[in-house]
This record gives sequence, structure tokens and C-alpha cells, in this order.
Amino acid sequence: MLLLSCAMQGILGATFQPTKPTFFCALSRKKLSLQNHLKNSTKSPLRHAADEVNQGLRRFIGKHQLNTIFAICAASLVWPQAEHLSKLGVPHLVLERNRIAEAWRTGRWDSLVANGPVWHDRFPGLAFNLDADAFAGKDQVADYFEQYVRKYNLPVRTGIEVKRVVRNSDRPGFTIETNEGVIRANRVVAATGPFQKPVIPAIAPKDSNLHQIHSAAYYNPQQLPEGAVLVVGAGSSGVQIAEELMRAGRQVYLSVGAHDRPPRAYRNRDFCWWLGVLGEWDAEIAKPGREHVTIAVSGARGGHTVDFRALAHQGMTLVGLTQSFENGVARFQDNLVENINRGDENYLALLDAADAYIERNGLDLPQEPEARQRLADPECMVNPLQQLDLAKAGVSSIIWATGYGVDFSWLQVDTFDANGKPQHQRGVAREPGVYFLGLPWLSRRGSSFIWGVWHDAKHVAGHIATQRTYLAYRDREQRDADEQQDNTISNVSTLGAH
Repeated sequence: MLLLSCAMQGILGATFQPTKPTFFCALSRKKLSLQNHLKNSTKSPLRHAADEVNQGLRRFIGKHQLNTIFAICAASLVWPQAEHLSKLGVPHLVLERNRIAEAWRTGRWDSLVANGPVWHDRFPGLAFNLDADAFAGKDQVADYFEQYVRKYNLPVRTGIEVKRVVRNSDRPGFTIETNEGVIRANRVVAATGPFQKPVIPAIAPKDSNLHQIHSAAYYNPQQLPEGAVLVVGAGSSGVQIAEELMRAGRQVYLSVGAHDRPPRAYRNRDFCWWLGVLGEWDAEIAKPGREHVTIAVSGARGGHTVDFRALAHQGMTLVGLTQSFENGVARFQDNLVENINRGDENYLALLDAADAYIERNGLDLPQEPEARQRLADPECMVNPLQQLDLAKAGVSSIIWATGYGVDFSWLQVDTFDANGKPQHQRGVAREPGVYFLGLPWLSRRGSSFIWGVWHDAKHVAGHIATQRTYLAYRDREQRDADEQQDNTISNVSTLGAH
């Protein structure tokens, strides 16, 4: 998702150069030369001049509204940016590579639901048409985004894909190459988010007999060949896919790394509520060593706490972090018990913080002592596997639930460090005129979530609006010239009406 905004000095504008005939947009402010109109006219001189002025004003209004800001987007991240820009009176256009919310409709597994209840995982200006505590399915989320676009009448053009963005060398702003032509704009907001490029580790075996896919390509158990499945990664996606496969009758091996494991709910409050009142969502700095730790939480089947011991007692085999593959044998680190226990510590720490908050604030919420009960360690934790012969175990598929990387290769500007990480302050990039939206920890822990993006987008939109104010400044001489031009236009229009 990419949001492109431009604010030309004095009068705002941008240029779009199509590869096939559509329209050409260039906006500038200049004095009218009435002598040229009168000399070249083949009809009433005053009527011709008035027509030219009126057409020019109509072109100005249309281009001012449609071409001051360009946007290329995907998923949910760009819509709050468009909302805030609309409220600030900043004209803009959203360019979507596919149809609206395409990734939610065709880029998610069939049974996916949001990990937070709809009262929480939404934009402030629009509620889901569901029970407040429900977990929206992927198609319901897609419908929600389409409804949001309609509610705020957000301008969107689909079928536009950005190929490259470079800073102009001979004029302000940037040149954006798309599949439909070239756009020039003075500001660029890259709202592609954190889930751009599925990552499969280099340790993946080169074995043609194994069916290997990233979790981004998983849709349902029926797409996999018969046999057992190794799921690598036990964050929200990995554990939900592993549980779905187990419930479908598959033998599942789940490779568990470091993770946080919050309760789905505690004492009649969802964990999203607890993280909110405890200030965790607004934390501005990640705890040392926890920046990339995944969260194991699920909204599936009405929402439930992820319990790895319970999954193992139901038949799933847990293994430690996947280390390597050699000659058809997978090897795992001897850290399964440690990873499970640290997840338990995270779980209990949240319960302790919630109890303290309830007592401190005198809340009348029911006790829940059963939340602290723990199942016995299953056999796979008592005697954890260090290696697994995939063929002997009947493993025919590996699903890599190993996360995503970012890909800003198209954004060829000076705002990345040596490792390709964007350099910014609350979304305002080191490179003037470039902004980011939807990245983890952009300004807080919640920055990559739907509602967190809304707050960050408000800040970015405010910065854009402020910069537009500076660039729109006209000194006394320019203001006098503008007033003289406006008077000339007014006089010509009045004369042309007679």
C-alpha cells in the first residue's frame, strides 16, 4: 500500500502521464492574456474569453480535487489516511493494485477470523454489524473496508500497481512509475504495512517429495496431500492452522519458538481490553529482546486461549525450534520446554497485572481461579523429540508460518539504513516528503493493528496538512498579483455574461 501526496508550491497539483489515452493532468497558476484570446477568437471575443476562463476554472477544480494526492494501497492501512486527509480538506486519490480488500478475500485461509473482537479491531468511525464480542471472518472484514470507503466517499482507483518511486532531480517531488503510466507528486506515503513478502528460512529442505508452502498460501486442509504435516512457527497463524489440521484428522507436528501467550479473556474482559487499560498498546518502546516475539492468540470458534499442553493432549506433537534438515531428517533445538514455560510466564504476568488493576480501581469483576490451573506436561514435553525422520513419520507437507518481511525495493529514496530498515520519526521519514504507515512500532505497540493505524494516520495527515500550509504561503507582492488576476477574471466573466 502506498499513498502518494503532492503539494506544489503556491497552488497544489500533480501530473499524470498515461501510457494509453485517459487524461493528462497538469495544474499551474498563471495570468490570463486577454489579447491572445481576442486575437485568436473566431466568435464573439468577450464570449470566447469568458468560455476559456470558465473552462480553466472547471479544469482547476477537477484537477485540484483529484490529483493533489495519489495513493496506491492494499488491505486496511490506507483507508484511515484517506479519511483524515478528507477531513483536513486535502484532495487525494487512492490507487489500489487489485479490488478493495482483495488480500482479505483471496490472500487468507478460508476459516480465518480476526484475532480481536469487533468492538476493538475496527476504525473509530464505523462499527461492524456484528455482536460486539464477535470475531469477524475474513470476508466480513473485507466487506467492512468496502463499507468504510463508501461511508467516507474515499476516492479510489483500482488496477494501479506501483513499479518504482524516485526523487526528481530537476523539480520538486517524486516520479512514480505505474502499470498505467507515470505520476509526479511532491509527497509519498508508503502504507504497505508489515506483511509484504512471505519469508521461508534458508534451512527449508530441497526435497521435491515434500509439499512446502508458506502460511500465506494455505487455505484449507483439503489442498494438502494425504499425510502428516509439520507446521513451523507457533504464532497466531501457525497455531490456528495446526489446530485446524488436527481437527481435520491430520497428524500434526508443531515447531514452537519463543512466544507471548496472553489469555483470550480473563475475568470477563478480552485480552485486548486488558492490554488497553494496562497501557500496553500505547507502549512506545518494545521491551529489550521482545521486539520480534510472536503472539499466540486465537479468535477461532468464538475465541479461546491458546494452550499448547491441551493441544498436545489432544494428539498434536510439539517440538522445539526447527534447526535444520539433512537427508530427510528434521532437527530441532532442545528448547521446547523453555519456550512453553516462558509463554506461561507471560500468561501469568498478564493475569497478575489484571488482578492488581482490578483491586487498585475497585472493579467488580468475577474471580476466575481456574485460569491459573495448568495441565500436566504431555509426553512430547517430558521426552521432547530432537529429530524427526519425515518419511518414517509420514510427513508429506511442511507449512512455514514464519512471518513476513518488508520489500521497499520500489521506493528508491534515501530513507533506509544499511539493512533496508525505514528511518522515520512517527512515520515522518528521514527523506523529506516521504512518510510510512502501518509498520510495527511506528509510534507504539498498536501501530500495525487496524485501530493503531488510524491514530498514526491522523498524525501523518496533520504533518502533510501543515506542510501544505507553509507551501501555500504567498508574500505581499504575490498576493497583490493574485488579487489583480482574480479581478481580471471576474470582469471578463461579467462581460461575457452580457
